[in-house]
Amino acid sequence: MLKKERIYLFDTTLRDGQQTPGVDFSVEDKIAIAQLLDELGVDYVEGGYPGANPTDTEFFSKKRTRRAAFVAFGMTKRAGVSAANDPGLALLTQAESDAVCFVAKSWDYHVRVALGATNEENLEGIRASVAAARAAGKEAMVDCEHFFDGYKANPDYALACAKAAYEAGCRWIVLCDTNGGTQPHEVRAIVSAVIAAGIPGTHLGIHAHDDTGQAVANSLAAVEAGARQIQGTLNGIGERCGNANLVTIIPTLMLKPAYADRFEIGITEGELEGISRVSHAFDELLNRAPDPQAPYVGSSAFATKAGIHASAILKDPQTYEHVAPERVGNARRVMVSDQGGKANFIAELARRGIQVDKADPRLDTLISLVKEREAQGYAYEGADASFELLARRILGKVPEFFKVDGFRCMVERRFDARGNLKTVSEAVVRVTIDGETRLSVAEGHGPVNALDIALRKDFGKYQAEIADMALTDYKVRILNGGTDAVTRVLIESHDSTGDRWWTVGVSDNIIDASFQALMDSVVYKLVKNRERTGLAAE
Repeated sequence: MLKKERIYLFDTTLRDGQQTPGVDFSVEDKIAIAQLLDELGVDYVEGGYPGANPTDTEFFSKKRTRRAAFVAFGMTKRAGVSAANDPGLALLTQAESDAVCFVAKSWDYHVRVALGATNEENLEGIRASVAAARAAGKEAMVDCEHFFDGYKANPDYALACAKAAYEAGCRWIVLCDTNGGTQPHEVRAIVSAVIAAGIPGTHLGIHAHDDTGQAVANSLAAVEAGARQIQGTLNGIGERCGNANLVTIIPTLMLKPAYADRFEIGITEGELEGISRVSHAFDELLNRAPDPQAPYVGSSAFATKAGIHASAILKDPQTYEHVAPERVGNARRVMVSDQGGKANFIAELARRGIQVDKADPRLDTLISLVKEREAQGYAYEGADASFELLARRILGKVPEFFKVDGFRCMVERRFDARGNLKTVSEAVVRVTIDGETRLSVAEGHGPVNALDIALRKDFGKYQAEIADMALTDYKVRILNGGTDAVTRVLIESHDSTGDRWWTVGVSDNIIDASFQALMDSVVYKLVKNRERTGLAAE
């Protein structure tokens, strides 16, 4: 059996990923993300640009990884200044890092226009910077910026830049598709040409951007051509359309025979099973909902809706699954909708720990009710918690924790004492718990927020149980035209355990639809707590 070749994974979430619009990591964020990456098992964690801003400078005050090499990023030395007298280079070599990744121009057009330097001055900057990093005891890497566009414009100069880094003792020369427009067949051909020019593939990396939706494909094309390092980010974040998504690349390298039979990476099977958790934890840190259709790790990645598909999956999952979801820490999900048959419902109920016989008449009642309510506008395929509650109610398994006797919501637009126009939302909710009626009043940022606060303001003996839940997302869809249209509201909630759940409400009144979804969310939380801890349902 041939020995597998090693592929090295370089994560640039903390540096290139921070170019994402709306993303701005604090030092604490960076420490938490570096720990996630270290636990996942990547080989390199690029932490940022020491000296560029106070956050990155503080982050590099000490090493932040245990297993992975900790990498500082920065520019090669400036033209006209010696390496010994370049303050930016000094910050890189003095940073508490294991390696330095220099960004260098490799397109002569950028050397002339962006740097205002000669081609030879740029080459000398690459050589001197690599030498300075190695003299400081650092592993040296060079990101050849715009390499593919530069190679197409002037292959001799692009190769000269890569060779200057290699001949200076650089461990990795990374070919960057900075503008993200290169196609996989071009990547394959150009990487092959670089290797043929004398730079071994064991010293070549790929850094792809996703501007044509092909960053993952381009990364794999580079590996097929001989490159042995892949740069990317968690969940593919990055400037413009993002970077190559390591969360997609890692399972592909490990689970697809075309790569798994030839290559190995530094991530174990056990660590791969944690990749969904890492992906979702990162989204949580960014305060955004995970992409349900993300390959391998999305909640819909192994979801089946059509009845014939679900029936086949129950017989043999391989009929509609390209890998076993458990390999990546995900789970099979058979969705329920008006397109689904009994197999969908039985499988989904079983996944939730609810056993029901195929011949049970209550199952037919549930299916009929789901189809009837979806005709009215409900969408249970996107509201897993509401479906579970509906099923449990049909099967007689949901206690009446509380009863909402009524609610009132008021929105007032007025001028305050300073003459500023303000809109104030106030809600009143009357709830009965254990025979005791409680009246709660709350103001909020809009009527739904006011209702949410008022509903959960005084829950008696259940208050502590729901204290950690919060509304994560709120979606409204108008199902027919006009101001009197029927409205569907989907609400996503989460709690301190990391669980997320969706609930749905439908009404010709948007506030009423929202309140239905809010009530289901609270009831589901209480049911979930009892399932998790075995609490009695009193």
